[in-house]
Amino acid sequence: MSLTRNTDNTPMKTAEIHLENGQLPDHPSVGSTYQVADQFTIPQTGPVFDETLAALGIELKHAQPNELQINLGKLCNLACHHCHVDAGPKRTEIMTWATMQKILRWAKQANIQKVDLTGGAPEMNPHFRDFCHALLNMGVQITSRCNITVLYEQGQEDLAQWYADNKIRLVCSLPCYTEDNVDAQRGKGVFDKSIAGLQLLNSLGYGHDDALSLNLVYNPGGAFLPPPQSSLEQDYRNMLRDNFNITFSNLLAITNIPINRFAHALQRDGEINDYQDLLVSNFNASTIDQLMCRHLINLDWEGRVFDCDFNQMLDIPMSGQQTRYLWDIEIDGVAGQPIATNRHCFGCTAGAGSSCGGVLSD
Repeated sequence: MSLTRNTDNTPMKTAEIHLENGQLPDHPSVGSTYQVADQFTIPQTGPVFDETLAALGIELKHAQPNELQINLGKLCNLACHHCHVDAGPKRTEIMTWATMQKILRWAKQANIQKVDLTGGAPEMNPHFRDFCHALLNMGVQITSRCNITVLYEQGQEDLAQWYADNKIRLVCSLPCYTEDNVDAQRGKGVFDKSIAGLQLLNSLGYGHDDALSLNLVYNPGGAFLPPPQSSLEQDYRNMLRDNFNITFSNLLAITNIPINRFAHALQRDGEINDYQDLLVSNFNASTIDQLMCRHLINLDWEGRVFDCDFNQMLDIPMSGQQTRYLWDIEIDGVAGQPIATNRHCFGCTAGAGSSCGGVLSD
């Protein structure tokens, strides 16, 4: 059994689970699992995540965070089938400048080093650039999760150049390197716009200059796990280079988590239980130490705090406690606090694992 370390420097068990009949425990009760409101769709059958960890002697707790992951709103120019945010052009939830100012004050006091900006399309928040400038002036490294097509939205014609001028790290969704698969997930014409956007970013130095990081995101088009990230990355490199003369920094393979829009599709097709079984049967305890929920604080468009982006979308408060805002907590009090879970958490620990930074384990 291999060992890593918890936040209190005690060993964390990270072995494969071997239980009676080779099966994970399937408990009728949910123990300390956070109860999700009825309006949210998540798997309802199979083992319970926190009791699965308990069987290994693992307590899932926060490490000391140095990064904020901030959802600037659910407004987006796309409405992708796999989107766990349920973002789209008609969403009205948007972060205000007053909320951003509170976040900036807290981040400066807490000496936050990195910020990951998400949406929706974060660029469609009218205060996006002002917020980024304020963060950059504080010496914060910014990652923006860009859907590429937003570069061609009205009023965003200079966005690519602005990104390059400010050396913003980009993480761009491109769920496949073929037109049919991308358009099936994200809408007709999205592939062509995405290719044009990547070529534009390449022309500005993204994917070539080490200071202009351009990472692509793959997620499966159906109820299956991503293939090995390293081999898939090579396929992307070959196809995009040979067909479109596109280069990029790294590929991030992310598992689809069975909540919200994707869970609705699974339920509609009668696949939600089979998909959850797939996640559970591929549970990999060696991913636990690197889970994104351990190393960052997640914020919604109102400034409320959550353990991760997926818990945010299920309205599961940070550590399963009462609703709190970022400015209501002290950064030194985060490490060691428990992380709220439910059955969807098996998605981040299946196979090689999954986070906003790609796979977690070889």
